[in-house]
Amino acid sequence: MLADGLVLPALVLALVGWLVPRGLSVMFPEGVRPLMLLSLCSTIVMFVLGCAFFVSIYVLRGVPLAVLFEAGVAAAVVHFGRLGLVSAFIWAPIMILSIAGLPKTWVHETW
Repeated sequence: MLADGLVLPALVLALVGWLVPRGLSVMFPEGVRPLMLLSLCSTIVMFVLGCAFFVSIYVLRGVPLAVLFEAGVAAAVVHFGRLGLVSAFIWAPIMILSIAGLPKTWVHETW
């Protein structure tokens, strides 16, 4: 039960936390300032993906979408926003390591 409910979602969030900055780095130039902007964009993307991930988990577990938004859109946004923030405990350290490794692939700029 524990592996079904906790380990697989945590692994997926960690993997996505590694891949998002790597994927976004293709669109950003090399340099320290672009790296900081990449970090901000990666954080925003991961937060949104974390929220969407929890919505999809609820739906896959059989909760109808209408029930999720029964208390109103604002209440659902707050609830899933909190879950997205809590998921940062899983993906943020992995994302930081992924971003920290990007400068070693730079060709034109130096760290």
